[in-house]
Amino acid sequence: MQGNQTIIDLLNAQLTLELTSMDQYLAHSKMYEDWGIEQLHHKLAHEYEEELDHAKRIIERILFLEGVPDTASRKAIHVGCNVEEMLANDLNAEREVAAHLKKVISECEKAQDYVSREILQTLLDDTEMDHIYWLEQHINMIKLMGLPNYIQSQMAQGHE
Repeated sequence: MQGNQTIIDLLNAQLTLELTSMDQYLAHSKMYEDWGIEQLHHKLAHEYEEELDHAKRIIERILFLEGVPDTASRKAIHVGCNVEEMLANDLNAEREVAAHLKKVISECEKAQDYVSREILQTLLDDTEMDHIYWLEQHINMIKLMGLPNYIQSQMAQGHE
């Protein structure tokens, strides 16, 4: 089905953001693993997989609209040097993803591309209700309990 080129371009821009977040989560996940912070390692490995799923959904939609998915482009990733910086960088990345999703959803509405809008709404729900919410919770936990206690709480298996 021949799609609206503006929507295809916006979907490709969203794909770039999802792939960039995926790369950042992979880097942070492996850093947490190296530092022995297992809970953060597992959580961010899971987030990497979710970003990959988001990218797959967008690619499938671009292909359905007879567009060419841009799987090569990335924005600069922001790898942190410590736990607080890493969580803050991930939160900033997710907020950028959410803001762009809202823009694309709005444009899909204008173009009457309701299927793309629905796919993107699902991604937005996941981004806001899972990724952003979790990151805000954990940044707040650091404020409440202090960084050393937070890190210790993330080292043991069975906590999230």
